[in-house]
Amino acid sequence: MAMTPRRPAARLLTALITASLACSAGAQDDVRLPDLGSSADALISPQEAQDYGASMLRQMRALNMVVDDPLLDDYVNDLGHKLAASSDKPKDHFAFFVVKDPEINAFAAPGGYIAVNSGLITIARNESELAGVIAHEIGHITQNHLQRAFEASKKDAPLMALVLLGAIAAGAGSHSGDAPMAVLAGGQGLLAQKSINFTRKDEIEADRVGIQTLAKAGFDPNAMADFFQRMQDVLSAGAGGEDVPALLQTHPVTTMRISDAKARAGALIAAQKLRPTAGMDAQQWARTTAPIAFVKNPGALLGPPKAGPIDTFALMRERVRVLAGDATREATYYGSNLQSRHDFDTPANHYGYALALTRSGRGAQAIAQLQPLLLISPDNLILRLALADARLQAGQRAPALEIYQALNAQSPRNRAVALAYAKALTAGGDKTQASLAASLLRPLLDDASEPEIYSAYARASEEAGDDVRASEAYADASYYAGRPFDAMEQLKRLLKRNDLDYYARARIQARITELTPLVLELRKRKIQTEDNPDGRQQLQQDGDCLGRLCLDFGTAPVDAWH
Repeated sequence: MAMTPRRPAARLLTALITASLACSAGAQDDVRLPDLGSSADALISPQEAQDYGASMLRQMRALNMVVDDPLLDDYVNDLGHKLAASSDKPKDHFAFFVVKDPEINAFAAPGGYIAVNSGLITIARNESELAGVIAHEIGHITQNHLQRAFEASKKDAPLMALVLLGAIAAGAGSHSGDAPMAVLAGGQGLLAQKSINFTRKDEIEADRVGIQTLAKAGFDPNAMADFFQRMQDVLSAGAGGEDVPALLQTHPVTTMRISDAKARAGALIAAQKLRPTAGMDAQQWARTTAPIAFVKNPGALLGPPKAGPIDTFALMRERVRVLAGDATREATYYGSNLQSRHDFDTPANHYGYALALTRSGRGAQAIAQLQPLLLISPDNLILRLALADARLQAGQRAPALEIYQALNAQSPRNRAVALAYAKALTAGGDKTQASLAASLLRPLLDDASEPEIYSAYARASEEAGDDVRASEAYADASYYAGRPFDAMEQLKRLLKRNDLDYYARARIQARITELTPLVLELRKRKIQTEDNPDGRQQLQQDGDCLGRLCLDFGTAPVDAWH
């Protein structure tokens, strides 16, 4: 699938993050037992780890590496938090996102941030396989593997952190991909063997706790082993070099490891069958073992059955394929395969075709693909939202607004619906409709970190005549898109306005106070970003630091990372 011009930097960053977090964890060959505490907290506190993860996500957005789509984001986070709730640390912070990269890979980062590559999602055969990979990454976090890596590598981890930042900086200003690769060359080789030692030990532990999490969350515990077996089969079939799936490079698998995973899954399945509740229906379970007595219908906690005419995971898999690729190319892919292959004629592929058609400016053709699907599943929110988008693109604004309005009444806090509805109201609408759009998006800003939501709210507020709120939102959009210097300048200009009331001025001053430490730190380290004039001069100096392995990145000494 087609990628952006910055794909080399994007793929490099994924590899760098994995390498920087997989630094030396010791040379033991045995599998460590779970450790609930670690002196590594003295090196990086939970809040610092969460701040690091959030900053990493913003930097990845600045490089156009993240598939920012509220429908997909909600799906991945619902799945991830369902697994996290069944893990050893259900109260920890977790955040899940999709990386725009066709490589089959995933990684865990500090602060509970877990990334899944688009290529991994599109290759997964079912939701349990995707859940298995996510559960494995959750295992890395709950077993403190990241903290142990920092603790066990007090010299190497800062080096890799500097190399990582250097590659991010070079990637932000380079369209060829050569600069980040050059920065990487200076430091990664030192830690290659230590990374291998790390994975041989902690990957197995992450497997074991991940399989347990998978089973407790109600997924097939065999899914993780099945997925790794498929990847191993690819390698055994003769793939080599760059053709080896990235998942196997960062998560090496062996026959023994796969056998261990299958044995553990089998033991969990056998234990499940021996439980007294094995043969109970929902009503029996509610009467005898429901843990929350004050719920009117405890059996409802079991949730609706997953079986249905159209599989949600399959729809999301095709959505990832389209959003992470080139719409025109994907439309050709779906169209040719639907014509030539009988087995390709599935609801999910018709949905993917409709998305690609809509995004490539052919909404009328997309409607024809979606209408038969809605006869099968008329209440499916995903399909109805796609139909509204197609009608809007085809110039059928009034019917599209009717669908958006009905969906919003049905799911008033659904981010995907609110964003699509607000955009439709703002585009070509009057001031009243723009005000309605702003009111739809305003409640979402409390916990949003997606730049698109802030940009949409800013445009709606601007059309509604609220320039101050619009300017604040534009600044927030810049910040979450990885441009903190732009955000700061916008806020400073806004603060000079004479028409600000007390509350607006207080909000803006508070935001400036919040951003100031981050901007000062980036400027101190001369970290190059697209919106930092001071950092742009550093790009030419980065090549000089290769001989020093980037031990003095900008003005920051190595000890500052401890």
